[in-house]
Amino acid sequence: MKHSKRSVHRPQFISGSELPIPTLEILRADGSLYEGAEEPELSRDLAVRIYRTMIFTRILDERMTSAQRQGRLSFYLTCAGEEAAVAGSVAAFDPGDMIMGQYREQAALRFRGFSARQFMTQLLSTRNDLGKGRQMPVHYGTRELNFMTISSPLATQIPQAAGYAYGQRLDAGKAGGGASHCTLCYYGDGAASEGDFHAGMNMAAVLKCPVVFFCRNNGYAISTPTAEQYAGDGIASRGVGYGMQTIRVDGNDLLAVYAASVAARRIAVESFEPVLIEAMSYRLGAHSTSDDPSGYRSREEEDRWREMDPIARMRLWLYARDWWSEGEEKAALESYRGEVLSELKAEEKEPKPPLAALVEDVYDTPPWHLREQIEALSEHVRRHAEHYPAGKGV
Repeated sequence: MKHSKRSVHRPQFISGSELPIPTLEILRADGSLYEGAEEPELSRDLAVRIYRTMIFTRILDERMTSAQRQGRLSFYLTCAGEEAAVAGSVAAFDPGDMIMGQYREQAALRFRGFSARQFMTQLLSTRNDLGKGRQMPVHYGTRELNFMTISSPLATQIPQAAGYAYGQRLDAGKAGGGASHCTLCYYGDGAASEGDFHAGMNMAAVLKCPVVFFCRNNGYAISTPTAEQYAGDGIASRGVGYGMQTIRVDGNDLLAVYAASVAARRIAVESFEPVLIEAMSYRLGAHSTSDDPSGYRSREEEDRWREMDPIARMRLWLYARDWWSEGEEKAALESYRGEVLSELKAEEKEPKPPLAALVEDVYDTPPWHLREQIEALSEHVRRHAEHYPAGKGV
C-alpha cells in the first residue's frame, strides 16, 4: 500500500483549509512585476506572437458574437477574459504535442496557425470545413496542428488525454528514451465535477502518463458559481490528492501561466508524470450566446474582473519594455477586424458540404443501410428543392 507514514496516537483529522495552495503571481494588473518575482525567459518575438494571438482571439469573439446576434451563425462560445490562460500555456508546448480542448481554446488554435478562414469554415459549416459540417460551431479540430476535435459532453477529453499520453509513453519506451511529446488537456472548473475527470486523473497518475491537465477555473459552470460546486480548495487540491505535481497560477497573468506551463511540460516529458495546472481567471462574457449572465452575477463583479483584463495587463508590460507601441496596437486591431469580417463575408458565400459527406470517412465503405438513407434523403431534397436552397446539387 502506497501512502505517507506519520503516526499519531489520538484522532487527528486533516482539513483542506489547513493546507492552502498558493497562487503563482508574477505580473501585476498595471504591468509591473511583484516584488521578488522572477520573469520567465521570454523573447520579444514570442511575447509579441502571444499578444497578437490574444488580441486576435478577443476580436474574433466580439465579431462572432455579433454575427450570431445577426443570425449569421447559430451558436458561439467566447474565450474573453481567459486569453492569457490559453495563449500563455500553449506557447510553452511543442507543435508536436497533442492538444485536447474543451470549447474556449480559440487562442491555442490561432497560436498554432489556424487561419481566420479556417475559423469561418467551421463556424459556418461550409464545404471547406475540415469537419465537413458535422459539428456544432466552435467544435474545432485539425490533425495538421495536433488539435483533437472538440466534443460537447463535458470532460470526455480528460480520460482520452490520459490514454493518448499513455500511448506517447509507450512510443517513447520503444525508442529507448524520454518522451519527445506530451499531451495538453484543457477543461473548465465545471468539467472537473464530472466523473470522467476523476477517471482520467487517476489513470494518468497511476500509469505515469506525460500529460498536463490545464484547468481554466473561470468561476462558473454556466450559471453555477464555484462556491456551489465544491467545498475543497479549488481544483488544484485534487491533483495533490491523486499524487500529481500541481500548481495554481493567476490565469490573467501571462508570465505566471507561461512560467508554470514551461515547467509542467518539462516534468511531463522528462519524468513521465502528469501535472495539474489550475489557472484562476474569469469568464468576462456569457457562457455562450444562449446565456444571459445578468441572471446570476452582478455588473459590479464583472467590472472588478475587467480591471484585471489579461490583455490590458500584458499590453502594459510590453509597453514598459518597448516591445510594443500604440501605433502597432492600432494597426493590429484594424488589421484583425478587417481580416475577420472579410473572411466571414467570403465564407458566407460558400455552399454547405454535400449530403454524402455525412458518412464519408466514417466508414471505409459505408454500410448498405446508410447508403440507402443518404439516397432517400437526397431524393427528398431534390423533390422539395424550394425548401432546401442550400441543398442544390446534392
